[in-house]
Amino acid sequence: MLRPHLPLLLPLLAALVALSLQAPRHSYAQVITSGPPACPTIALTFDLCPVRKGAGFDKALIEYLIEHNIPATFFLSGRWIEKHDPEVERLLEIAFFEVGTHGEVHAHLPMQNADEQRTEILGPVKLLSEHYAHEAVLFRPPFGEYNDVTVDIVRTLGLRLIQWNIESGDPDPMLSVEQIVTRIDKRARGGSIVVLHANGKGKHTRQVVQRLTTEVLPRKGLKPATVSELLSCKLPNR
Repeated sequence: MLRPHLPLLLPLLAALVALSLQAPRHSYAQVITSGPPACPTIALTFDLCPVRKGAGFDKALIEYLIEHNIPATFFLSGRWIEKHDPEVERLLEIAFFEVGTHGEVHAHLPMQNADEQRTEILGPVKLLSEHYAHEAVLFRPPFGEYNDVTVDIVRTLGLRLIQWNIESGDPDPMLSVEQIVTRIDKRARGGSIVVLHANGKGKHTRQVVQRLTTEVLPRKGLKPATVSELLSCKLPNR
């Protein structure tokens, strides 16, 4: 059998590599919606979006999480941070809490160009770094909306784009505690990321979290963890 000489193959290999570099990138694979399914943990995440009315902070929920040592990840918008300095300090001082960002003004990112998106994404990251000495690495896009531009900017900034695979629906005033708990219970698995709210939009959020942590998760053999613990499959030692 005749075998091609190696030097003759080198130009062909070089051409193939060049073509692969020019191929479209599938950026959406970098969007994280859940952790390892074999890991017996679940991430309870809470968005802190700006609000027009009310305190913008669910104190009863936060106190419950602290009292019962429940790990949680919070995504803070820049506008919210500016109006809640004591609350930001409180969240950052709790060892089993994790703080990420949620855009500057809670804008619809796909409707913005690259420069506008970068400003929206980077705003709260810089604010937390400069005023609180906290380097946030987790980012959740406002409304859960993003496009390829968003993903590229997040990667360039060294952040991780965190979505969810269970939407609690807690801001919906028409949903009862039982309805919210049931919809989470049906989908909760190892590695799940649940999105809730800690800005007062969730009328029943504290009661929902109480039911989840005392009934649903123990029954399923799951433990709450921060997003980073979930992604590394690190069991919280609590």
